[in-house]
Amino acid sequence: MNAENYRKTQYNKPFIAQRADPYIVKAADGTFYFTASVPEYDRIVLRHADTLEGLRSAEEKTIWTKHEHGVMGKHIWAPELHFIGGGWYIYFAAGEAEDIWKIRPWVLHCKGMDPMNDEWEECGMIKRADDDEFSFNSFSLDMTVFENKGKMYAVWAEKVNIGKAISNLYIAELSSPVEMKSAQVLLTTPDYDWERVGFWVNEGPTTLFHDGKIYLTFSASSTGICYCLGMLTADADSDLLDPRSWEKDRYPVLSSKEELGMYGPGHNTFFKGEDGEDYTSYHCRTYDEIVGDPLYDPNRHCYVMKVLYDKSGRPVFDIKNNVNFD
Repeated sequence: MNAENYRKTQYNKPFIAQRADPYIVKAADGTFYFTASVPEYDRIVLRHADTLEGLRSAEEKTIWTKHEHGVMGKHIWAPELHFIGGGWYIYFAAGEAEDIWKIRPWVLHCKGMDPMNDEWEECGMIKRADDDEFSFNSFSLDMTVFENKGKMYAVWAEKVNIGKAISNLYIAELSSPVEMKSAQVLLTTPDYDWERVGFWVNEGPTTLFHDGKIYLTFSASSTGICYCLGMLTADADSDLLDPRSWEKDRYPVLSSKEELGMYGPGHNTFFKGEDGEDYTSYHCRTYDEIVGDPLYDPNRHCYVMKVLYDKSGRPVFDIKNNVNFD
């Protein structure tokens, strides 16, 4: 870090420090849960509170630790906590201890109804459909799941290793929280210049529902200051497994803002606040000069932003809407 490049502003005080890929969910009883990637990439942590503000100081508990050998032994990334079919599940990415870049999506299931205190069991890698020959053969991560019109879907990032390694987003219908019903469908690939800085990347998908539309945001480019958010839009009544149902924005919807001291915003998720309004959590750095590999710089902090909507009903992401409880 170059201290001269750090600019302190009213917008860049972290909601939770050194927690990348933040995921916040509000449970049916109003409880807020938080999980994220920790800088060591060696465990899954969870905290909860009765209020959104309470998450900041809530005790953090390690609910699962990486394996010493074999699968799930390295690079424990981007956990997401979902309540599906009456139970709690965590989706996360992990490499192998002896092959650290063999990243794949894995699932945990809580045996009880209290994700903070009840036992978690390993469900293994998510299972692809019988007619799917391609999913999870290569570097695969950042799986999210969502429900629409009585069907469950998964969206994830996976690299195609033909020539230049390109990270695309794929979608499939689920038959259960741990198994696909349909084969993968290519949803988006890095088409534009802002998705191709450093690496050609689409990753970190998450969904927002508003006024009959599904907005799917994703992260693009490498994890430094060029990291940014793109967005796809589909009608909730459309065939979500048809790529033509989705329209991709030509430009990013959230990117670095030097004047605000915010660099490389990305890997967000959406949740409802106590006021019933839509919010997003995301990570960002407060400086633009990173020494070494940005992936191992620990200072990707969690921020929370209120989502606003324009006259046409489209979400607007403005760093000036960051939540600051101080």
